[in-house]
Amino acid sequence: MLMPNQPVPALDLPLTIGARYDLEKQNPKHFTMLVFYRGKHCPICRSYLEDLAGMLDDFTAAGVNVAAVSMDNEERAMVAHNEWNTGDVPLVYDLPEDQARAWGLFISEGREDSEEPGVFSEPGLFLITPEGTLYYTSVQNAPFARPALSEMLEGIAFITDKDYPVRGTLT
Repeated sequence: MLMPNQPVPALDLPLTIGARYDLEKQNPKHFTMLVFYRGKHCPICRSYLEDLAGMLDDFTAAGVNVAAVSMDNEERAMVAHNEWNTGDVPLVYDLPEDQARAWGLFISEGREDSEEPGVFSEPGLFLITPEGTLYYTSVQNAPFARPALSEMLEGIAFITDKDYPVRGTLT
């Protein structure tokens, strides 16, 4: 289990644009927000990432670097890249199962006769400080009831305006 105010795991994986995403090289003003999604088989993920794309400029203006991460392989990730309206949201893929577990994500087995891959992670959203420590986390074991992106923006504004401290550190 990741602990608030403690370092998060490393993340250095390929992007659908032919580059690499290295969490350690991010230099946000306030936060990096990683949105872990189930994969191209998930219509709720598609909707969530499309909503995120529509708000990407708002997150950027709030000093937040954003990326979406999945365990999808390159072929599946490129379907999401080409067919979903994710705009400029960086799509990171090939997250290994052991790294998904290190982030505290729930892991599911694909159902027979479905488009699900053999194994995939369930959703999670993480706010990471510029120093690489965990500020906020929300993980789910099912695809629905994710953090509202508009509320995340409001929360980030409150955090930065009031210098609100990391919570849950006594866990």
